[in-house]
Amino acid sequence: MPLRRGFKAEAKRLALDVRQEMGVAVFAPLDPYALAELYGIEIHDLSDPTLPVEAVRHFTGPAAGAFSGALLAVGTGRVILENHVHDRNRRRSTIAHEMAHVLLEHEFEVLLTGRDVCRSSSSEIELEAAELSGELLLPSDAARMAAFRGWTDRSVAGYFRISESMARWRLNATGARRIAQRAKAKWPRRLVAGAGA
Repeated sequence: MPLRRGFKAEAKRLALDVRQEMGVAVFAPLDPYALAELYGIEIHDLSDPTLPVEAVRHFTGPAAGAFSGALLAVGTGRVILENHVHDRNRRRSTIAHEMAHVLLEHEFEVLLTGRDVCRSSSSEIELEAAELSGELLLPSDAARMAAFRGWTDRSVAGYFRISESMARWRLNATGARRIAQRAKAKWPRRLVAGAGA
């Protein structure tokens, strides 16, 4: 199921507005924890002693990959529950994804983020949240700048504090690599044509 028409442009605008609200430049890492704090969304992790011990053992042990986080409705508010045993970049991605649901005002009961997918009643809202969280963490314009600089997936991931797979996805999905390759292929011809004038 593809994203609804025009959503990528909408996500790009919203992410830029959020970055501006937070005082974060386009080519700078965004802290999703600070974003949650700005919007009054509390974040809890599985070390909370009020959670069922067996469930915590399960999701921090053998099934750690099955649960990254959840966005929960608490009264009229929202709370994010994250899996604290995951690496920092994955946790940042989880928080950004759940905050994308908040920013997009998605209706839900519980949204669970697992190894590769966020589970809810609608795949459309999951695609939207994935796109917006990607724009928040690595905006299209920043991906293009990084591609023109020749940055690798690893260097993009390190700078923006995201996983290498997220960096690869954003560099490819935004067309940043393709645009940079096409432009670089044209540069020598332009230089040669300019030198002969």
